[in-house]
Amino acid sequence: MNTSVVSPGRAGLILLLTGQMLPLIDTSITNVALDSITHSLQATAIELELIVALYGVAFAVCLALGSKLGDNLGRRRLFMTGVAIFGLASLLCGMAGSVEQLLAARIVQGAGAALIMPQILATLHVTLKGTAHAKAISLFGGIGGIAFIVGQMGGGWLVSADIAGLGWRNAFFINVPICLVVLALSQRYVPETRRDTPSRIDWQGTALLAVILCCLLFPMALGPQWHWSWPLKVALLAIIPLGYLMVLNARKKEREDAHPLIPPRLLQLRSIRFGVLIAVLFFSVWSGFMFCMALTMQTGLGMAPWQSGNSFIALGVTYFISAWFAPRLIARYSTSTILLTGLSIQIAGLLALIVTFRLWGMHNTALTLAPATGLVGYGQALIVNSFYRIGMRDIQPDDAGAASAILSTLQQAALGLGPAIFGAILLHALHTHHGEYTRAITLFLGVETAMMMVLALVTVRMRHRLCLPVVKNGQLAK
Repeated sequence: MNTSVVSPGRAGLILLLTGQMLPLIDTSITNVALDSITHSLQATAIELELIVALYGVAFAVCLALGSKLGDNLGRRRLFMTGVAIFGLASLLCGMAGSVEQLLAARIVQGAGAALIMPQILATLHVTLKGTAHAKAISLFGGIGGIAFIVGQMGGGWLVSADIAGLGWRNAFFINVPICLVVLALSQRYVPETRRDTPSRIDWQGTALLAVILCCLLFPMALGPQWHWSWPLKVALLAIIPLGYLMVLNARKKEREDAHPLIPPRLLQLRSIRFGVLIAVLFFSVWSGFMFCMALTMQTGLGMAPWQSGNSFIALGVTYFISAWFAPRLIARYSTSTILLTGLSIQIAGLLALIVTFRLWGMHNTALTLAPATGLVGYGQALIVNSFYRIGMRDIQPDDAGAASAILSTLQQAALGLGPAIFGAILLHALHTHHGEYTRAITLFLGVETAMMMVLALVTVRMRHRLCLPVVKNGQLAK
């Protein structure tokens, strides 16, 4: 139950979607600034991974917390608080004089992003009905993936333009005026909503999730540099008992009707488990792909940041086209069919990219990469559009918030861990092959292709259980 059902109107919708764009663009905008940051702050390859990964992990850890706080304290209030924190952290990122300062600011930035995102979807859900609701949710889903690509291209232009001699810092400073505009107008145009009955926050579950992610992130990021020393191995092994404690905590809170961070009963649902599998396999390699490609193009191919950004234009264009048509395709065919189609197209694109690197090597340009990356982008949009539909397949209305939090948290955790995990694979391959970027990136692409094939095989096996209702000849059918 919510205290307000006032529609946000067109201005409010624009403000909410602008707020959504900020953290999603920043997930990827840093990728094209990596080489510039390396020279400016003398950052190592491991530190570059952490600059990307810590933002995503902080985002993931605080996401469910942000959702609960918005329910209890007011979603517009938390949205504006998140925008203010995000804007301040962006300013601190741009002013950072060392890698350590930049890492600290990125963590705060990720926490601010986590306060922003849950309020947007919840506000749209409770204030809009019918066609307006469907259009808004469609915009919300479409912008998510497109923002990731825009960050790559826009970030490349900002860094290369070197406005006022600030270089990579402009990639962060650009957020500040946008945040100020959103803050200035939100009080007037975004309606305030909250739950009538406050829900309790699972502080223990949140803390355990944070520790588990750190025990996974830091060993994967630091392992190659520290030669997998015993503290890193201990941290990885600690994930097992910590995970067990998290399960016990969740079961205890569920018995007490205390709203655990990740309700165990929902994890028993086949649709949620498959959604978790998609989050782990797809979103981790997606962010890992963007990181490894950006690093290869800038450090390996010697591209300027704007050239690196332009190399994703084909991917961005095909993603936009695919995202535009995906809802209609899903309405006509089963979701599992569209997911399989997306996986098949992406696998074809990855194989084409491997061939492209084999043929052109370090002489690749945005033009030679375009056919393969275009296929990858088209397939990615179909997969992303299928993700929430499959994950929410068997969820009852009362559990919608909790289920969405599970999927969103795992999605963001995977996006945060991707650069650390697959960046470590790329760096290991570089070390093994004596700095040959062509062989290193093709090895990474081979690993990603194998993971997508595994996901495709699981989808084939489960497709008859995952089909959503579709309309054929005016009648509902499976």
